[in-house]
Amino acid sequence: MKEELMMPLRTALIPIACLSLVLCASSPQKTERARQKDPQYQYNVGLFHLNNNDLDEAVKYLNRCLALNPRFHLAWNALGMAHSMKGDFERSIKDFQKALEINPRFTEARNNLGTIYQEMGRLDEAETEFRKAILDSAYESRELPFYNLARLYFTREQHDQAFENIQSALQIQPRFALAHNLKGLILEKRNNLSEAIASYEQAVKIVPDDLMFNLNLGEAYFNNRRWEKAREVFEKIISRVTDLETQEKLSAYLKAIRDRRD
Repeated sequence: MKEELMMPLRTALIPIACLSLVLCASSPQKTERARQKDPQYQYNVGLFHLNNNDLDEAVKYLNRCLALNPRFHLAWNALGMAHSMKGDFERSIKDFQKALEINPRFTEARNNLGTIYQEMGRLDEAETEFRKAILDSAYESRELPFYNLARLYFTREQHDQAFENIQSALQIQPRFALAHNLKGLILEKRNNLSEAIASYEQAVKIVPDDLMFNLNLGEAYFNNRRWEKAREVFEKIISRVTDLETQEKLSAYLKAIRDRRD
């Protein structure tokens, strides 16, 4: 009797189990179909590839995002970054301009646009964009356009204006290592070697392994006749330098320091 009662129950379980398998099999397919139609998902994947320097994949997914939502301004900005990293500056300009056309208050794209103009030597246009970016008090990374303006003025050898803007960048972000390094370069041009050294030291303190920061610091020590400090820096980095010209420069510095001691 018990067996008779159990048989219908077992039979009833079979289609339920099959249904469960069908649902499990179809669930990933539904998820994938949903993702294909989701611009935010395509943008996130594009951003992942961009952050990993996989630029072709980044462009592919960002374009998929924009095909689904042409007014996704964050995707236009990311696409501009990808194109600029690929060296296609003209396309990146159009991408950043599109981001700003959709959202004129998206200052990140304005700073990026200025950076591309600066890389192309279009300094007047770059300056205009950086100044507009600085005016946005809500922009969370205002140190960037200040830094970029300082770099622009340094290129023009307008060292007073460069110094003023790099100071503003550091007031906003005191641990901005690139800004401390640029401040050192500006101070050297203003013949203030001791303060330049302090700026390079700060940059190296923030990013100890950066070769450029260390090289600038070592050269400043050398020019300030602080031979042992210079030697310590040059010996620390020479094994990590890959280009021949810099290796030869460091070897020449170290030889000059040794010759002074002999």
